[in-house]
Amino acid sequence: MDETLIDTLDAATSVTYKGYTFLDNNLDPTHWSFAEITAEARRVGACLHSLGLARGDRLALVLNSPEDFVLSFLGCVSAGIMPVPMYPPLALGRMDNYIERALGILRVSGAVALLTSRDLIPVLNLVSSRTPGVERIMDVEMLRQAVTDHPEPECVTMPDDPCFLQFTSGSTSAPRGVVVTHRNLIANSRAIIEALEIDPDRDRAASWLPLYHDMGLIGFVIATLVGQVPVVIIPTIAFVKHPGVWMETVHKYRATITFGPNFAFDLASKRIPRNSRFIDLSCLRVLGCGAEPINPRTMERFLATFAQWGLKSNSIMPCYGMAEATLAIAFDHLHRPVRKLVIDRQAYESENVAKPLHPGDSYDPKKRFELVSCGRTFKDHEVRIVNEDGEALPEGRVGEIVFRGPSVTPGYFQNPEASEELLKGGWLHTGDLGFILDGDLYISGRQKDLVIINGRNYPPQAIEWVVEEIPGIRKGSVVAFSVCGD
Repeated sequence: MDETLIDTLDAATSVTYKGYTFLDNNLDPTHWSFAEITAEARRVGACLHSLGLARGDRLALVLNSPEDFVLSFLGCVSAGIMPVPMYPPLALGRMDNYIERALGILRVSGAVALLTSRDLIPVLNLVSSRTPGVERIMDVEMLRQAVTDHPEPECVTMPDDPCFLQFTSGSTSAPRGVVVTHRNLIANSRAIIEALEIDPDRDRAASWLPLYHDMGLIGFVIATLVGQVPVVIIPTIAFVKHPGVWMETVHKYRATITFGPNFAFDLASKRIPRNSRFIDLSCLRVLGCGAEPINPRTMERFLATFAQWGLKSNSIMPCYGMAEATLAIAFDHLHRPVRKLVIDRQAYESENVAKPLHPGDSYDPKKRFELVSCGRTFKDHEVRIVNEDGEALPEGRVGEIVFRGPSVTPGYFQNPEASEELLKGGWLHTGDLGFILDGDLYISGRQKDLVIINGRNYPPQAIEWVVEEIPGIRKGSVVAFSVCGD
């Protein structure tokens, strides 16, 4: 597969009847055809070159507006500049944490400039003043309005050239920049398109996911561009304020595909759309759930809530992925209701074995662990379960999930030690625990998060989910972790 994102932009120049629809905070739409967005991206790329940025430079993008973000991101790509998506500051009360996080990303990436909106410049001045490599802060409004006679840059791009840097959370360590190549992007986008059986003449996507996160950016900006699928992009803040906006938008624009993390399903179940009497979700054929542990009960509640408005039981699709795999690693089977598996908790915790429980077995929550199937990986990709020595384990045995294929990153940016730990023998070591049963992949936890007591391995989410069911406990407010002591 020798295609690049530049080739994708070239192919989009003639697509005038489909594209991106950006909603503002009032949910008013602005439409850009793929042809228009490609032309504007190239103009932005030429402007960036005229301002002194060169091929291979890293440009940090700190943008609230999805429209500004997409145009700037694709403008960088068209000019051979590497975009570095960063999340914008959201709350003044946590500004110290934000500044430290931003400083870490800028130092690791070696970004030479920041591109942001005018209202964020004062905050980002505090960051750039402590990062000697950042030469300037650029105003996206001025860039969008700039007129340039600078020619479009000649950008000879190869599939294995880096396209952008995707930074991991860095919650327990210094931020790490995942190098995402053009080959990675095209391979993962094509895998998603094939797995979802996407038809650009039938399908329409909708997303509120933040574009500095891989699911929002790759799933709903890049893959839709590769597949030439129209997409409606909702500002993340609009969903945060009114979670009902998600399903309202699906209804209004007749979206067939949307995704979200587990917590969003919980929020949406509680915050019913304001005009719910008029909601029709029968158009939705793929409702993906991933990016964090998937609680089977959350899926059940969501379906029970929205079935009355036409949501089909076989539309919900659990999935699994991570930034180091570009985005997606496995999707559950298309058009199959969520497959829930109940396993013997003691066998899991003491023996690392997934032993299914059957009707009539104990349903004591202390003795059972519920999981959902994340299905299988994609063509030209492979998933295995391995032990601590890297040896493949048979079905039903719990171990580390490893992954290989053209979607796997070549490593972390300028961090050979971490890259060597991540990639061993051609396999991406995810750090996640799971098992395969009847060919399907189940994710059971994170190696580093295990709560180990008297030699038994307790996955924290199994504890958290049980506690969250206690009346009066707010979902998403429970954390299980180890405390060293006698």
